[in-house]
Amino acid sequence: MRKSYSGEFKAKVVLEILKEEKTISQIASEYGIHPNQLLKWKKEAIRSLA
Repeated sequence: MRKSYSGEFKAKVVLEILKEEKTISQIASEYGIHPNQLLKWKKEAIRSLA
């Protein structure tokens, strides 16, 4: 079964990634999400800003 995350949760995690206080790996293990998924969310967020 696939997990689904709210837009609010994704935004919170992406903001944490953009702060660059922790590595992607640290954030991924904190939230139990694969690092590749976090990179995908980050890319989507940056693309939607433009």
